[in-house]
Formats: sequence, structure tokens, C-alpha cells
Amino acid sequence: MGFLRKLYHSSNFWPLVIVILFAILAGKGLIGSGYFNMHDDLQMMRQLEMEKCFLTLQIPCRWVPDMGYGFGFPLFNFYPPLPYLYGEIFRVFGFAFTETVKLTFISAFIFSGISMYYLAKEFWGKLGGIVSSIFYVWAPYHAVDIYVRGAMDEAWAWIWIPSILASSYHLITKKENKIRNIIWLAISWFGILLSHNLTAMIFAPVFIGWCAIWLIKNNYKKIFGTNSIRTVLNFIAAGILSLGLAAFFTLPVLLEQKYVQTNTLIEGYYDFSAHFATIKQLLFSRFWGYGPSVWGANDGLTFQVGYLYWILPIIILGIGFLWFIRKRKIQDWMLIVGYFFVVGWVAVFMIHNKSTPIWEHINTLRFVQFPWRFLTIVVFSFSFAIGSLAKILPNKFYFLIFAAVAGLLIMNWNYFVPEFGHLGPLTDAQKFTGAAWDLQRTAGIYDYLPVTAVTAPKAPMTNFVEVLGGDAKASNINLGTNNNSFDINVTDNAIIRLGVFEFPGWKVFVDGKEIPTFVPKTEQWGRMYVMIPVGAHHVQVHLYDTPIRTIGNIISLISWIGLGAFLMLQFNRGRYSSRRAF
Repeated sequence: MGFLRKLYHSSNFWPLVIVILFAILAGKGLIGSGYFNMHDDLQMMRQLEMEKCFLTLQIPCRWVPDMGYGFGFPLFNFYPPLPYLYGEIFRVFGFAFTETVKLTFISAFIFSGISMYYLAKEFWGKLGGIVSSIFYVWAPYHAVDIYVRGAMDEAWAWIWIPSILASSYHLITKKENKIRNIIWLAISWFGILLSHNLTAMIFAPVFIGWCAIWLIKNNYKKIFGTNSIRTVLNFIAAGILSLGLAAFFTLPVLLEQKYVQTNTLIEGYYDFSAHFATIKQLLFSRFWGYGPSVWGANDGLTFQVGYLYWILPIIILGIGFLWFIRKRKIQDWMLIVGYFFVVGWVAVFMIHNKSTPIWEHINTLRFVQFPWRFLTIVVFSFSFAIGSLAKILPNKFYFLIFAAVAGLLIMNWNYFVPEFGHLGPLTDAQKFTGAAWDLQRTAGIYDYLPVTAVTAPKAPMTNFVEVLGGDAKASNINLGTNNNSFDINVTDNAIIRLGVFEFPGWKVFVDGKEIPTFVPKTEQWGRMYVMIPVGAHHVQVHLYDTPIRTIGNIISLISWIGLGAFLMLQFNRGRYSSRRAF
């Protein structure tokens, strides 16, 4: 309550109200009962699987039981979990899965708008912060991410980009609150790593350039002086903390990819060369659609930057050039606009096929899959720069700013609606039964298919215990997320095929004693096999953490406990100081 009271009386209260209202307005198409079509139609499924992990105390969640056609899947060992962790808040309050997904998407609009406001306000003032925020939220590609693609993780990555730049700027230029800015920067990087690590990868060079500008500008006389060294050490501390907080996820992502078929992520449809956009699509087309990205220029969805997004920065840069000719001096606003003008157009270049040599020579870029993902960087860069209008225009010309915002809403209003213009009647029960359920269980099956599988399963898992040799009968089969068990009566030495993929960490125990598992050469789907001797036995099949996962868990646990203890100590010190002052 104290925080809310303080916020209400702060000068940011009404600007934030405006920012949040415009963000909610962007989510207008998601308000109401029902659901909507999207390309990545696994959002409800992922939320369900995350919840099952919580209910069975598989924390952190790594293995989901229903995907992979029911044979399980190491989804959250590799797929960023933050939006679904957040979504569980709505589930705790009783929201249906359909509503939870929509509220999580709307939250992405709201948080990204707030994040951009606080960054832009630092340089352009409150009005400039509002303008940048509205342009950031109401970009055509933002609508594509949420209403067309249903790209939850990418939509959440938008939140952290402004936050990272704001906290790094403060860490370099502000003498006070160094510890707070280190923590802010660390949590922001944690956020983007656990939202969409591909966005983190393509954003990293922008971050490095931004930091270099302010390090040089603020320490140009002693670039290797004490202040510079301290600042670098502060960044190292923030980096160590962010990696520590995210270690439970980032370590397996980096070191356990060899256990899944990552080649399927960059071949065929997902080869980057099939998804470049043309200059017409990027700068001049107003086409809007809900179809797929395809080879050539006949894509079913838009890749437009938006007229105002690239025209206004050119005008602003022109104003800056004229100002420089007259004054012969570069101001900070010119430096910022110039930097993000270049960043924005470089990102546009990366979406065009002329950038092919770069994509071919930087192998990690191939995992971005779709060059038009750089539109996130384009939109951020130009939206941030456009906010500078509030700084460089005299008050009597502010009507031009309001006209630009009005024009933006008029041009993009119809983009922020689901396909067919409205939500369709769909319930949780309908989504999680019948053909819809089977479709979700098989969708994306090659994304993280264990390497033990020669091919993806062609039929669903119906029997967790299959007797292939000998004579045995199973009973009392209990299936969880990472822990399964059954009783079995073996009258002749039996070979048992289990309805789960072989994957590092799975162990089988017969009457409490571990037995070896194997995958025969004839096994095409990568399922686990065991041999069980004659007799009545109780069998447990449990997924344990590998050393890499355990180390990551421990590092993250220590990091979060340490951070929590530090924040609690600071909070108590603040309360004690306030009481003494009173």
C-alpha cells in the first residue's frame, strides 16, 4: 500500500495511467470470452504443462508429460518459461486457461509500455516517454507477434529491452544507487533470457554499443581511469548476478542441446533464407493478413515497419543536422537519435536478403530462423527516437506530436484484433479434448525431440507399460510429470518398453534398486526399454537432474536467496532510518 500511495503522489502517476490505458487499448481484441486463432497455438498447452509441473512439485519444470504425442518432452529444459510462470498467477486466482493466455498477452502490452516510458522519460521528458511508449506498443509488428503469430515469449522480450538500456545508462552515469542499478540490470537480463533468448542474442550488440557510447562520453578524458574500471566491475557484477539468477535455465540450454535434435530448428521451413522480406514489404506495403511466412514476397502476414516509424526519425535526424550546422555542437539527444537511427536501419538491412553473407558467416544467427524477427529491434529503435519530438519541438508545435499519435492509431487500429475481427467460442474443455488435444500433443514435436528418436512417434502413447518379451502383467500404473510408477508381476523374464523417451536423467528402479535402461537399434521412436526378472515388483521411473541441471539449480537458488536477503536487509534498514528520523 505504501508503494501505491507513493506512486499516486508522484509526478509519474498520470503519465503511467495514460501509458497503461493505451496498452490495454492495444489488447482490446483480447477482452471478452472465448479464444482466438494464432500460429503458435500451443500457449494453453504450455500453460497446462507448467501447472502440472507445479502440482507434482517438479520445480523448476523441465519435462512435460503430454507433449511429444504423450511420450513426454524436455520442453522447459530449453524453452523459456517466464511468461508461463507469470501465467500461473492468474490460474491461482481461478482464471480459465483461455483467459490466462489472453491476460498474459495483455500484460506484455502493459509492461512493455511502462518499460519504454521509463526509458524514454529519462531523455525526452514525460510527454516524450508517453509518445515513445505508445509507438512501441502500437507498432504493426507488435500486433503481428500477439494477434497473428501468438508468439508469447517474443512478446515478453519486448518488456526487457527498454529496462536493460535504462538500468545500464543509470549504472554508468549516476553516482547514486549503484547497487540498485546493478540489481535492476541483472533482473532485466534475467527477464529477457527467460523470455526469449533469441531476442537477447540479437539485442546484445545494441546493448554493447549503447554502453560504449555512455562509457566513452562520461569518461572520455580518462577512459582507462578509476571510474571506468569501477563501472566495468559494476557491469561484471550485474552480469554474474543475472547469470546466477537464470542459471537453472541457461546452463541446460547451453550444455544439453546435444541431447535433442536442434538441426530441425534450422532446416526446411525454418531455414533463414526462406524468410527475408523485400523493401516494398518493409517500407511501403500496408498489407495485413493472418497467414504464414513463405518463400518470396507472397507472405500471408505483414512485415511492414510502418510509415511513421521510419519517416519521423528521418525528419528528426534532419532537424538535428540543421541544429548541428548552426551550433557546431552535438547534444545528447542527437547522439541517441543518431545511434538508434543507425541501429534501426541496420536491423532493417538484416531482414533483407542483401544481408545473406552475414547470416551465412555467423552460424548462431541461423537459430533466429526468421530474419524478420529483427523487426523487434527496428520498432524499439525508431519508437525510442520518435519520443525526442517532445524535446526538440517548441511547445507551440506540440499539436504535431498529438497529430502523429492520432495518425498512428488510425493507421494501426484494425491490426490489433484477432483473425475474423473477434474472439471465437472456445473453452478449456474443448481445447483439451478430442482432435484439438491430439493436435497440441503432436505440434512442435521436432523442436526438442531427443536424439534417441530416429523419427517422431506416429501414434499416441496409450500404454505406459508394454510387454514385448516374456510374460508379465502390469497394474496400479500412476503417471506424473517426472515421476511414474507401476506394479508388475513377471512369470517369465520380461522386456518392457516404457511410454517415455530416453533422455538423460531418467532412471528406473525395481523394488528400490536401479536397473539399466536401453534403446535397441530397432527402436525408431527413442523409447526406453528395461528387463525385469521373474517375480512381483514395484517399479519407479523418475527423471532426476543431471549434474548440469543440479549445478544450475544450486547457483540460481543461492543467487535468489542472496538477492532476497540483501533486499530484505535494505528494506529493514530503510524502515529503521525512517523511524529514527520521525
